[in-house]
Amino acid sequence: MPGVKTMRMPLANIRWELVSAAVLIGFSFVPGMARQGLELASSENHELNALGIVLIVVQGGSVALLRRWPKAALAAAFLSFAAYQLLGFHTTFAALGLLVALVGAGALAQHHRLLAALVMLAGYGLLVVLLMQRDPTLTVPDAVAFGAMLAALWIFGSWLRAQAAIRRRHTEMLERETILAERARIAHELHDVVTHHVTAILVQAEAGAFHPQRDATTQQLLASIADGGRETLADLRSLLGALDGTTGTPRAPAQQQAAEIIARARAAGQQVDFVEHGERYPLDGATGLVVVRVIQEALTNARKHAHDGAAAVQISYLDEQIIVEVASFGRRARGTAAKSGGRGIIGMRERVEMAGGQLQVEQLDGRFVVRAGIPR
Repeated sequence: MPGVKTMRMPLANIRWELVSAAVLIGFSFVPGMARQGLELASSENHELNALGIVLIVVQGGSVALLRRWPKAALAAAFLSFAAYQLLGFHTTFAALGLLVALVGAGALAQHHRLLAALVMLAGYGLLVVLLMQRDPTLTVPDAVAFGAMLAALWIFGSWLRAQAAIRRRHTEMLERETILAERARIAHELHDVVTHHVTAILVQAEAGAFHPQRDATTQQLLASIADGGRETLADLRSLLGALDGTTGTPRAPAQQQAAEIIARARAAGQQVDFVEHGERYPLDGATGLVVVRVIQEALTNARKHAHDGAAAVQISYLDEQIIVEVASFGRRARGTAAKSGGRGIIGMRERVEMAGGQLQVEQLDGRFVVRAGIPR
């Protein structure tokens, strides 16, 4: 109808346990369906009273608890079924809730499954003894057959659980294979594109360094570029090998010390002041990697955005953390900085926070200061 909006609920969002509970309880009061249930001993056809109605609701309603509390749902279904049988009420459709609860608990219960099965077996044995005293027609073969049916339902639920686990493992394996294949593809593309260009820069720098008409400063600068290119290629190839699984242990850039990063920046013509406070210790592992990368990125930012590229680096070696501070003096126009995309600061912050530290970036007295505190 025009102007009327209809709502559709996907079948996947319908809670099967709630629907099952409603059906079990509802059919227990529908003529012609009410007594199509499950019984172990013949009923005495006692008149249904308030207690009987409560037991019917519990037998059927316990199914609604299966997803969240499977063992509690099974216990409620069995105890209400046992009480209903012992009181001699006529069987109802809700008694089938015990069968549903057995399959559901067998499939969904996570812990203490053997204990739950043993308690259920002991409870069933006690129920059989009590019912035999009330109903002489109940024989041992009948009780064994009924118990075997209950056990088969639990086993069926356990089989469903095992099949679900197999499918889950298969899905996880396919996801891992897909991820590895994608990583290998990315590694190959990076190798083809990035390595090619870095190699070209390296070759040109090495060739230029030996040109007879170059002065000493230019040759030193070109040699520094060549050294940096070789280090970059080594790191890149190691990381790409780790990415596509062709190498077991990637080369660790963190094994470089801060002084090496400073020396390379100075060799490239950047003015860098370097001060260390406290007792120095090697920068290795995850902490060392973060320290090295923060210094590298901060110096790169200084070269890009500071007036003359000058920077001051301070490292404080404390008992519980390392504090790294890189300050550059003055910034270029905002438009220049915007061209870089702003990923450097974001990347530094992500690295520091993943290591459990904090990164502060601020303008202070005409200086652009990057300060990182990284736990040891």
